[in-house]
Amino acid sequence: MEVNVKHNCTGVDWEIVSETLKCVGMAYHEPDVHRKAFEASHTTVFIYHADRLIGFGRAISDGAYQAAVYDCAVLPEFQGKGLGKTIMSYILSQLSHCNIILYASPGKEDFYQTQGFRKMKTGMAHFIKSKSMKERGFTE
Repeated sequence: MEVNVKHNCTGVDWEIVSETLKCVGMAYHEPDVHRKAFEASHTTVFIYHADRLIGFGRAISDGAYQAAVYDCAVLPEFQGKGLGKTIMSYILSQLSHCNIILYASPGKEDFYQTQGFRKMKTGMAHFIKSKSMKERGFTE
């Protein structure tokens, strides 16, 4: 499958970003909120197939030694084709000098382990919607 990979936010349809995150069961917001988050990020990746946005991801970082990965998603019909790996490989290449954290959707941990991530014993979270995050399996 031929894809086009972009690393900037120019021309992104933020409604598609929001709908994709909703479709895959991840946290989503109004399109303009996603635009602000991606534009403020250290690293961004957008994957297109035939001019259709089918996957994306981003990382925030201090640029020195810490980073966090967020909003990595691929449309369900395009999953299993190596696109998630493409997204993560680029993000990791841009932050190879940093410690990187992320939280995975329950059930997706194995994918991130193939990318070199390991489960943390000391991870903690303070979520705005803490009850929902507990119900969805993100917290104890």
